[in-house]
Amino acid sequence: MQTRGMKKWRPFATMPEQYLGLQEVINKQLEVPQPLLTEEQMEQINFTLIEALHTNKQVYLTYYKKGQCVTEKGFIQCVDSLGNLFVFIDEVFELKNKMKLSELIGVRFT
Repeated sequence: MQTRGMKKWRPFATMPEQYLGLQEVINKQLEVPQPLLTEEQMEQINFTLIEALHTNKQVYLTYYKKGQCVTEKGFIQCVDSLGNLFVFIDEVFELKNKMKLSELIGVRFT
């Protein structure tokens, strides 16, 4: 039982910095380098983005973020090739996400 003014001893929570450091090491080990795309793959991604934009079809987007390849399902709202950006609305939270085209690894229809 804990009395007033005294803290209960927690042996595994005494050095939270240590656990943050360990988590960083684990995350670093899971990182992968960003895949390089061929010119043909980039053209195919561009065609699929434009088709998804004009038909309002749902797509799976795979992109590179902080050392990981992430896949999300959503709808393309805008593509700005000159600004190297696109905007998609994710299926889960229905939020607008602005992203660089250079981070995009793959796009396919659901």
